[in-house]
Amino acid sequence: MSSQSPKSAVNDTFVYPEMFYIRGIYDMPFANCFYIFLIIVYIFTVIFNTFLIVLIYIEESLHNVKYIAVSHLAIADVCTTTAVIPKLTETFLFNSHFISYKACLADMFFVHFFSSMQSLSLAILAYDRFIAICFPLQYHNINTNSRMVIIILSVWLFSAVMISTTVLLITKLNFCQSTEVSSYFCDHGPVYRLACNDFYLNLVIGFADIALLLFAPLAFILISYGAIGFTLLKITTAQGRRKALKTCTSHIILVAMFYVPLAFTYVASQFANFHINTRILNNTLSATLPPMVNPIIYTLKTEEVMSSIKKLYKRRKDRQGRVINVTFLAK
Repeated sequence: MSSQSPKSAVNDTFVYPEMFYIRGIYDMPFANCFYIFLIIVYIFTVIFNTFLIVLIYIEESLHNVKYIAVSHLAIADVCTTTAVIPKLTETFLFNSHFISYKACLADMFFVHFFSSMQSLSLAILAYDRFIAICFPLQYHNINTNSRMVIIILSVWLFSAVMISTTVLLITKLNFCQSTEVSSYFCDHGPVYRLACNDFYLNLVIGFADIALLLFAPLAFILISYGAIGFTLLKITTAQGRRKALKTCTSHIILVAMFYVPLAFTYVASQFANFHINTRILNNTLSATLPPMVNPIIYTLKTEEVMSSIKKLYKRRKDRQGRVINVTFLAK
């Protein structure tokens, strides 16, 4: 597609486009059905994660370090899908492919920022399991609620600085030719590769983001589970090993769901040429499906959460019973 008419920046140093064109999926049959599916995914994601957050908030038994981390993951999941799905469906379901330059930068920031928070949230949960299993006697002294909050705020700040730097470097590029972005949003890589001037710094910061916000957390998770596995081998009884491992199964499933598609995108694509639609579909689903499934896994696979749901249901049922009795006696 031909580029839009560029305009000079205020200082006449950089040339910015009026609009970018988000190309998205190329000629895929029944594409509208896919976008409607994503809307349904978004609705269930918000419902499931909101339920989990509210449950953790109102149940005092869940007011501990582990569930601070779980609620943080749920918040990151809601924010990620909110950054991706509404804009994506507006763009492709309603054929609103053009996006202004500033809106593109904002879109780039929020999608990458909240996606990185998912990765860092999984690393925080791995840290919690590592301390709980490898240092059980010191767990409550090492991993306090206040320390967990500090860790969470620190990773938010770190991710915000990294992604803000990434987006600001885009403003140092000239766009004097094509403005067609081969992705489903204003993705960093497809955008900076459209520049007319040298984008070496953008390439470097892109690799730094992937290394520090995606693969460094994954490396930390793998090292943590290596230490956990070594600790489990020291447990003499099979029942004790199963009980300790059971507390990690939900997290292991979440890690696999999040990182396997990313490995396909960033590793497998280095050794094979995939159609652009394959990359877009894989990235879209990896950004939207795990946030919907995460709260379900934590609900069904975690005994503490299921117990809290049962207690909440029982209290509500008892309250309704008392209301009915009072109403009956009043009559």
